[in-house]
Order: sequence, then structure tokens, then C-alpha cells
Amino acid sequence: MKASLMNITPTELKARLDRGDTFRLIDVRETDEWTVGRLPQAELIPLSEFQKRAGELAPDDNLIIYCHHGMRSARAQGYLKAQGYLNVLNLTGGIDAWSLQVDPSVKRY
Repeated sequence: MKASLMNITPTELKARLDRGDTFRLIDVRETDEWTVGRLPQAELIPLSEFQKRAGELAPDDNLIIYCHHGMRSARAQGYLKAQGYLNVLNLTGGIDAWSLQVDPSVKRY
């Protein structure tokens, strides 16, 4: 598997949250989507602001990035990898898959 295509499933993310693993969970959806629902411990850095705010993330941070279905977060992941970030995972299926597979209380849209 290419390093630029590293993914994590919703159930794997849930296990990491339950274990208390150390990582930053970054939501790259827009503010209106964030208000609908979000994952536990998530930080919002919308894709529309991502390049100018990427400096808020340290290159050696363990990062897990998500969006609605995984496409925008894959773009953010690619951008970070190109900037030399090493530990960046993309949530497969995004928050929609999280709602279906882990926590149905997270509203789908």
C-alpha cells in the first residue's frame, strides 16, 4: 500500500479512541456540516481553509483526517503528505460510515 493512501476504518478509529491512543482527529468539512454532527475529540479545519491553516498541525503529529465520505479528507491527506507529514490516516467512508458502523446517533445527511 502506498504511504499516501493510508486509511483507517471507523471501527479501527473507535478502538483507538476507546484505548485512549494519542492522535489529533481533524474534520475537514465546512462549518455548516460540523454543526450537524462531529466525531468525539475532533478539531475543525475546513478544507476551504486547509492550506493556510495546515501550520497548526505539526509534521510529527499522529493525524486522522475525516470528512463526509472520505474524498475531501483524502485531498487534505495528500496535501499534508506532500508537505512531509508522515503519520496521516484518512477515515474510510468519513463521518457517514462512522454513523453506519459505529455510532448511529451521529446524524446522517
